[in-house]
Amino acid sequence: MLQWHNILVLIIMLSSLTACAGRAPRADPGASDAVQSSEYSTADYSIGPGDNLDVHVWRHEDLSRVVPVRPDGKISTPLVEDMLAAGKTASQLARDVEAQLSEYIKSPKVTVIVTGFIGQANDQIRVIGQAGQPRAISYTKNMSLLDVMIAVGGLSEFAAPRRSKILRRIGGKGTEIPVRPDLLLERGDIRYDIQMRPGDVLIIPESRF
Repeated sequence: MLQWHNILVLIIMLSSLTACAGRAPRADPGASDAVQSSEYSTADYSIGPGDNLDVHVWRHEDLSRVVPVRPDGKISTPLVEDMLAAGKTASQLARDVEAQLSEYIKSPKVTVIVTGFIGQANDQIRVIGQAGQPRAISYTKNMSLLDVMIAVGGLSEFAAPRRSKILRRIGGKGTEIPVRPDLLLERGDIRYDIQMRPGDVLIIPESRF
């Protein structure tokens, strides 16, 4: 009797293991949301002047190019001249390039990848004056003044950092925010490491002496 009892227990255990093995693993809701968020952000990015684009035409390497978006917001590739790219997503631009190429080749398949991000003016931070490399840089989430100063190579030898300021629009009105990038860089005083916003303009005047 004991032997049959052991056999019965073994059968029940094997049945339970088989059911678990056939059961699909549950998806991690947090991981799913993260993937969807990443895809949404990439799909929503608007191309701007200064971006670099990898325009690839499937099976037509002679028509594929890596091109910059000009200051007028346009690009040119073989058979596609002066096409507006600024303000479009990569997918939208790819469809527009396909439409123009369809006049020359059958059913073109185009992929556009943004390889150098600058973005539109409202998504940039512009640094003017006596920085190491004054220029416009792409805003990224949680960007601070220190991040900006590192990106532009710090201060030039002719800078007057005490008179530096950030021009910012708040509620449709312009405002000036005094900043001290010198104390941030030289002393590491994080009290001066303020958070930047898209569209900010950092002005670093030239020394009067």
